[in-house]
Amino acid sequence: MTYFKILTSGIAKNLVAKRQGEIKFGEEVLFGCADKSIEEQIKLTPAKFILFGIAEDIGVRANFGKPGAKNAWRTVLETLLNIQSNQFNSARELLVLGHFDFDTIDQSKSKSNEIKSLRNAVKTIDSEVSNLVYLIKKNGKIPIAVGGGHNNAYGLIKGCSLALKSKINVINLDAHTDLRALEGRHSGNGFSYAIFEGFLDRYFIFGLHENYTSESILKLIYDSKQIEFISFESVCIKNKLSFKKALKMGGAFVSSSSFGIEIDCDAIAHCPSSAMTPTGFSSTQTRQFVINMSQNTKSEYLHICEAAPKNYQKKRDYNVGKLISALITDFMGANTSNN
Repeated sequence: MTYFKILTSGIAKNLVAKRQGEIKFGEEVLFGCADKSIEEQIKLTPAKFILFGIAEDIGVRANFGKPGAKNAWRTVLETLLNIQSNQFNSARELLVLGHFDFDTIDQSKSKSNEIKSLRNAVKTIDSEVSNLVYLIKKNGKIPIAVGGGHNNAYGLIKGCSLALKSKINVINLDAHTDLRALEGRHSGNGFSYAIFEGFLDRYFIFGLHENYTSESILKLIYDSKQIEFISFESVCIKNKLSFKKALKMGGAFVSSSSFGIEIDCDAIAHCPSSAMTPTGFSSTQTRQFVINMSQNTKSEYLHICEAAPKNYQKKRDYNVGKLISALITDFMGANTSNN
C-alpha cells in the first residue's frame, strides 16, 4: 500500500502527554511496526479493532465541496491518545495502524481539467482503502476509519463485501444521501457506485435534511426497495417520531445481515465540516446512535468522515477530536459488550 504511513510506538509517544498518577490511552493501545507487512500485523495483533486514518479531501473537492477533511485524522489522533485509559474503555483492544496520505496524487494545483483529475485520483483512493479494509475483515478484525470525505464509504463497503463474500447493508447518519449520479467518483456518490457495482444491498439514511435533498433523489429512494430514510426534521423539528423510535426503525432495516455504520459530521450541529450546519443532531445524539447501532452483533465497521477542523495546527478545534474520540470508544465498548 504505497500511500499508507505506519504509526509506530516511537512516533506515537511524542503525541502522548504523560502525567504522573494517570495512564493515557496512548500508553496502552497497540501501534504499527515498521519492519512487518501490513497484512502480517493485522493477522498477528491480539487487538479486535484496527483504527486507521484517511488524510484527504480530494473526494470532497471533486464534488465541488470545501477543503479541510484531510486535517481530521491528526486532530483526532492527538486527542484520542491523550484520553484516560481506565475501566470504561479497552485500549488493548485497539491497534492504531497509521494513515493514508494521498498528497502525491492531489493534482488540484493544476486548474486544467481539475475536476476530472480529482475524480481520477478518487479511484486510486478507492482501491487503496478497499484493499486495506479487505485485509482487516479477512483476518477477522473490525475496521474503524477516520478522516477524509464521504467518498471513502465506497472503499469500506467494497472491502467488507469482498471479505465477507456477500453484499452488506449500511446505516448512514447524514444530512445528505450521497446518491448522486455515476459521473466519476467523488464524495457525493459513494453509495451510488456501491449499489451499482453490487457491494451494497440495503441502505438507510438517518437524519436526511429535507431542504437539501432534490426531488429526483427522493424519487430514486421511493422507487427503490433497497433504500429508506428518516429525515432530521421528522424527528427533531416536526416530532413525527421519537429519536428512540427512529433508531429502532433504522436498525431494523439494516440488521437483517452484516452492516456498516457511517457518520458524516455534516449531520452534527456546529461540527466543522465541508457542509457545516447550525441545525442537526447533537453530539450526544450522535453518540447514542453509534452505541445503539454497534450493540448489534452484525455491525462490521465504523466510518467517521467529513470533519474539517480548520485550526488544528494551532491546537484549536479540539472539540472535533474529543467528539470523534468519544465515538470511537463508544463503538468499541458497545461492540465488545456483545461478546
